[in-house]
Formats: sequence, structure tokens, C-alpha cells
Amino acid sequence: MSRLYGPQHRAFQDHFDSRRMADRIEQIAAQTEIDDAAKAFIESRDMFFLATVDHNGRPTVSYKGGDPGFVKVLDAGTIAFPSYDGNGMYLSMGNLKSHPDIGILFIAFDRPFRLRLQGRAEIVMDGPDMDLFKEAEMVVRVAVSDVWMNCPRYVHRYEKVEMSRYVPREEAETPLCEWKRIEGLEDVLRPDELAAVEEAGQITQDEWMEHVFSGDGKA
Repeated sequence: MSRLYGPQHRAFQDHFDSRRMADRIEQIAAQTEIDDAAKAFIESRDMFFLATVDHNGRPTVSYKGGDPGFVKVLDAGTIAFPSYDGNGMYLSMGNLKSHPDIGILFIAFDRPFRLRLQGRAEIVMDGPDMDLFKEAEMVVRVAVSDVWMNCPRYVHRYEKVEMSRYVPREEAETPLCEWKRIEGLEDVLRPDELAAVEEAGQITQDEWMEHVFSGDGKA
């Protein structure tokens, strides 16, 4: 009995004569708990991709970033990560609130190496978990069901240029999100954001897009 494969997967495996290989990979690589090597890798990451399902059953994938260690392995069956201030849409958080089954992909582009994780998510908005992460609006606890190393064959090698200046850090004040200074957004900003924009001044949409396209760190 396979935890990972259903009839639709078996059909392709049989067509391409890979059922035996698929079974061997599940046997030797797919785990139900996070071991020491996986823990070290997960807690060394500064980003991951999160897959959720929305209210219409559509899959959604989003990028989540922070400093190394912003994903914490609480025990062999549980991880936690923060939900920081974003664009106010709360797509990922809203999705997992109604569909808690999620998938996570961790990648190291310099080695290369990647790790898949499946589990059920729970949103936490108070209690000790909130103290684990500076400026977290919410914390997501994930009960892990499956975790396994994934083939790195097609992962391109990249080097990091710099860390995002927007990641909340204990030793620094988090800067105002630059795009919230764009003219025409002032009527939808929260009071604290509006006060910060009034102090910093507004920018045009063209100025913001120039930051984005040029790779300016202010973006």
C-alpha cells in the first residue's frame, strides 16, 4: 500500500516502466518524520514555495522568505513558520484555513538540493508560538505527514546576491514596504502605514516599476 501513489500515478508508472523505481524511492526516501539531516536543511533555508488550494479547488503556489531559521522544526512531526505582513490579500492563509492540506518545497540553489514536505496546517494567532517570530501576524504550524529528498537533477545553480531588507530582524527596524508609497493607494492604507507614507513621501507607479525592473533593492 502506497502513501504517495494513486491509480493515476500508477498508470504513468506502468506506461513508462517505472513502477519498481517509484516503489524503491518511496521505500528508501519517503519518511513520515523529520530526521536530523532534514531538520538541519529545513532550518538553514531562507525561502520555500508553499502550495495551497483555494475555495474553488484551484491550486495556488506562493513564495515565502525570511532569514535562515524562519522555518522552525519544533519536533520530528511538526514545523512552524511565520506569516508576515504582505499585500493584504491573505490568499495562502485563507486557503489553508479552509483546506489545511499543504505542500512545501525547500530548495538550495547553490548545491543543488531540494526537499518536499506534505502536511496539515493550523493557523495560530496567539500564545507562545507567536513569540517565536518578530512581527508575525500569524504562525502556521504544520503536522508533517511525508517528507522526502527530491532529485536535484534539473535544479539550476544560483548564487544569492543579498538578503531582503524587509525581513523582520530583532536588531533592526523593519522598513516601510516601498510599493505602499505609490500615489493613489493612500485611501486603502492602514493608519500606521499612512503615517509612515506621509513621513517618507509618495512615489509614482512608474518610479516603483523602475525599481522592480532595474533590480533596485528598494523594490
